[in-house]
Amino acid sequence: MTRAKLTRIQGQTQEHPGTIADLQPAPDHGETSWVGRDRLPGRRVLITGGDSGIGRATAIAMAREGASVAIAYLPEEQTDAEDTKAVIEAEDGTCHLLPADLTSLEENQEVARRALEVLGGLDVLIPNAAFQMTYPSLEDFPLEQIEHSYAVNVFSPFWLIHTLAGDLEDGGCIIVTTSIQAYDPSQDLLDYASTKAALNNLVVNLAQELGPRGIRVNAVAPGPIWTPLIPSTMPEERVTGFGADTPLGRAGHPIEVAAAYVFLASEEASYVSGTVLGVTGGRPVF
Repeated sequence: MTRAKLTRIQGQTQEHPGTIADLQPAPDHGETSWVGRDRLPGRRVLITGGDSGIGRATAIAMAREGASVAIAYLPEEQTDAEDTKAVIEAEDGTCHLLPADLTSLEENQEVARRALEVLGGLDVLIPNAAFQMTYPSLEDFPLEQIEHSYAVNVFSPFWLIHTLAGDLEDGGCIIVTTSIQAYDPSQDLLDYASTKAALNNLVVNLAQELGPRGIRVNAVAPGPIWTPLIPSTMPEERVTGFGADTPLGRAGHPIEVAAAYVFLASEEASYVSGTVLGVTGGRPVF
């Protein structure tokens, strides 16, 4: 398949949280490009933020590798979630929909409970949901935003891991979504970048804590990836040419990141834990 070129992204805006249908050019989530090789047969996977972007691509790829998938997402993203489910089920895959606002402990615990119920257990946890919103200076940041950013980006992964660790023992794995922003932060993503640095630290610590219980813990750090999050959280001028400053000269497609999650969830990564795998178009992750 020839993917749409992402080197000429033009300025565009969307209302947060954005939608796939309005992205130009259209991103590749693997709908026609990902070929399954039976790398995750019978695995049961929970992905937060699974309706669009990296989460959607990961859900599609893992389902094609033989996994049963449950995706959590904001209720207002129901249309994208249903489309993701339809793509997976069109090829006899399994995808359960779990609408939720992950800013509270109780909602995370409920998502965990429902995922265990519909999947019949859990083998792979991917806390991928994230919030960002750009502002030009410190004084422009709404005071309540940092609490919201940390609730979605840091507290939710911690709460889910805390709740589900016992169900992942003896062979399960956790794959957290961090970001190039943890290493090379943008001034207008002040709070978001700091949440991703916190997640890097959390992954290293959890790998030590959970390794003796047979749980691998890793992270994927995407670079500039073309998803609805970009035009719905950045000013139009920042969207213009998005990703062109990477060594590869373009933004990435969501499916190009999903490949990293598939690898880390598979037996091919059975001795990989406590690491952050960068998918950044050449920007350094260290």
